[in-house]
Amino acid sequence: MENFVVSARKYRPATFDSVIGQEHITQTLKNAIRNNHLAHAFLFCGPRGVGKTTCARILAKTINCQNITADVEACNECDSCKSFNDHASFNIYELDAASNNSVDDIRGLVEQVRYAPQGAKYKIYIIDEVHMLTSQAFNAFLKTLEEPPPYAKFILATTERHKILPTILSRCQVFDFHRIRIEHAVSQLKIICTNEGITAEEEALHIIAQKADGAMRDALSIFDRIVSFTGKNITYKDVIANLNILDYEYYFKATDMVLVKNLPGLLLLFNEVLENGFDAQHFISGFMEHIRNLLVCKYPNTIGLMEVAPAVAQRFVIQANQSPATLLLNGLNLINQCELEYKASKNQRLHVELMLMKLSHLQSVIEIADLKKKIADQSEYNYPAEIAETQLPKPLSESKVEETAPLSPIPSKPLPKEPVKQAGSSLDKLSKLRQQLSEEKKADDEPEKQITKEPSTEKNETLTTESFGKAWDDYILYLDRQGKKSLSVTYKNAAWEITDDSQVLLTLASSHEKEMFEQDQMQILPFLRQALNNRSLEFMVKVNQQFQFQHKFTAEDKFKAIAEQHPLINDLRNALGLEIE
Repeated sequence: MENFVVSARKYRPATFDSVIGQEHITQTLKNAIRNNHLAHAFLFCGPRGVGKTTCARILAKTINCQNITADVEACNECDSCKSFNDHASFNIYELDAASNNSVDDIRGLVEQVRYAPQGAKYKIYIIDEVHMLTSQAFNAFLKTLEEPPPYAKFILATTERHKILPTILSRCQVFDFHRIRIEHAVSQLKIICTNEGITAEEEALHIIAQKADGAMRDALSIFDRIVSFTGKNITYKDVIANLNILDYEYYFKATDMVLVKNLPGLLLLFNEVLENGFDAQHFISGFMEHIRNLLVCKYPNTIGLMEVAPAVAQRFVIQANQSPATLLLNGLNLINQCELEYKASKNQRLHVELMLMKLSHLQSVIEIADLKKKIADQSEYNYPAEIAETQLPKPLSESKVEETAPLSPIPSKPLPKEPVKQAGSSLDKLSKLRQQLSEEKKADDEPEKQITKEPSTEKNETLTTESFGKAWDDYILYLDRQGKKSLSVTYKNAAWEITDDSQVLLTLASSHEKEMFEQDQMQILPFLRQALNNRSLEFMVKVNQQFQFQHKFTAEDKFKAIAEQHPLINDLRNALGLEIE
């Protein structure tokens, strides 16, 4: 019976050109050989199974070849190449530093360096897993590594560069090997399938390459295992069954259910995953990778970042076009948080199901957030265009609005003795002016007078209860159309009184309502001044605690007012079963 040779050994590259995924290194080495610029020491760093030892052997074989080809490859016909192929070369030594890491082992190697090569140009030492050497062994090797004989070449290989002493790194020419890309691994597996007479689905080979995680040796080991399981026909279903991998279909179905807010379907799908023997954390990690791929598909120039078969990539593109980016990003954040807290959870299944519940309602939450943002954007006043859109009466002509000068208060009666303050940003300016004038007054006690400015040359119409009441109601109607329910309710319940030709005393229920009025003054003053043809109109505001008690609203009243304007909030309350306390 013929001995079986694993694919990792059978298809080990024998030339620089047959090394896959490391062109940046093989081309550099070929140029160094061609130009006779070879360093005396090399350090090959990189993950496992990417070709470090293979490239070291190819380099050793090539530089000792007596008839190097025009493409800088070994001829495989000279005595040196034949002895190397037969593992009988006296000029190439391999040392495993994992088991030969003592000072005595390195001293023995140093002793061998003293002897010239036999029938070859160079004496080459390949030290694998060099990071396993002890500090004493490294120090014993330093002098020889720095100033070796002209015929000695050292090729060191390691998977953990950070463990190498800086004094060793500085004496070597360092090459960093890359992880094998999935497309390169798939191409190599296709070549092997053709040579071995095996038929394989491309999606199946992609799964093998993904499972190998950038190591070609691991990919070939998994390939041999799958061939033993399936025979000469490798299918996608057989690969995911043998490697215990969740099918893409689970994640595509889960995402579709999130888009249509199908919570029962999500919970049943997760239960099916558990019944098939998969770990919940496995499902979370796969789902997170799926959402990441959907976000990657949102942009044509990043689709290549997905490491899947072309047919599967097309499905990702289709589903990504149906999924809002905001939903995907927030969903990815939820799943990631679930994975971080999974191991600390006492009821892990419930922990995952809670995440799925949040995902199913995530779209509704985003819609409400967008609605709030839209309302906030509409709150910015654009006068008089917005008033025109609400079809409210326009008291003055456009020409008169253009001729109106900057607004200023006119002489009025002395302030009442009870604490009354003028509203708006003009309050701060007025207070500063009063303080400045009071410092310039005489020492005798004189009654405080209202700060005045030069009266306007344009005549103002006198305020009447009827005209002001109509303008006040028009402004409340304008607030209702703008969706500012809370402010319109505040004004409906407020009490006002005309105290002068151009002054109104406004009584509010609380300091909070007063702050709301002060924030709204940039809208209400221009509106009422234009509506009443009185550009000197000013408000005096006071807070009455007894008045506040009479106009107190319950939480239910506030919710109804909000729900009338935004029905989605009522839907969310019903969906989550919330109660108003």
